[in-house]
Amino acid sequence: MLLNSGWHVNVDGVKATSGRYEQFLVNLLETRLRLTGSHNRYRMLMPMTNKDGLWRTGLLFHFVSSTVRALKRRAGVVVARRVILLVAILIIISSTAAACAREAPAPQKEVEMTLSLSSTAFKEGDKIPIKYSCDGQDISPPLAWGEPPQHTGAFALIVDDPDAPGGVFTHWVLFNLPANVRQLGEGIPTRERLENGALQGKNDFGGIGYGGPCPPRGPAHRYRFALYALDKLLDLKPGASKKQVLDAMKGHILAQGQLIGTYQR
Repeated sequence: MLLNSGWHVNVDGVKATSGRYEQFLVNLLETRLRLTGSHNRYRMLMPMTNKDGLWRTGLLFHFVSSTVRALKRRAGVVVARRVILLVAILIIISSTAAACAREAPAPQKEVEMTLSLSSTAFKEGDKIPIKYSCDGQDISPPLAWGEPPQHTGAFALIVDDPDAPGGVFTHWVLFNLPANVRQLGEGIPTRERLENGALQGKNDFGGIGYGGPCPPRGPAHRYRFALYALDKLLDLKPGASKKQVLDAMKGHILAQGQLIGTYQR
């Protein structure tokens, strides 16, 4: 017989002869308290998906049994029955909560693999040649990367300067780069749509595509080239901002790579 979802009552010799739920529980528990023997004989109020709850329930009944005997001596059968009912309800709530906790799936975290990213123009941590800055030709450096994870649908590239006086300054936003591409040549055109189908966003200079390092005179600035392998194309139009691209990528990043160069004037 089902008391409620997830609970099964199967006690030899005990049946719900009364229509009252309270009386049924009292009869059920009083009958069980008269049973003796190993815990393997208990078959009452056991969650069907939580077998170790059987042992815990048996231990609780030992406590209930001694409590009831004391109450019968001191306060009579009526009070004892009420205590039995209360403890039964607590057992049900406790076991149900434990079963639910075990069955609840663990939260899924977004898994990101490392993606190698390099340039023939400079190595990690090295100075970016003047050719790729506003003091030179102001063209984008060549980039290359390794194999992305399976099911990669597109790449996105963001270049920024975290050391800019007014906060992080965006130098390049490129997205929906085809998944079969493994490199970008030197001097990518500064237009919204490239021949391979990739789209370019707006940089903080106010233009489209790449804008090279152009820091104020003083200490060297770092320039982060961040490449993302995504599981799909982004539903964005050309000219999108870095924030729009980052927001659209959430939950879709399969791998990420980074290359940092420096520049000083």
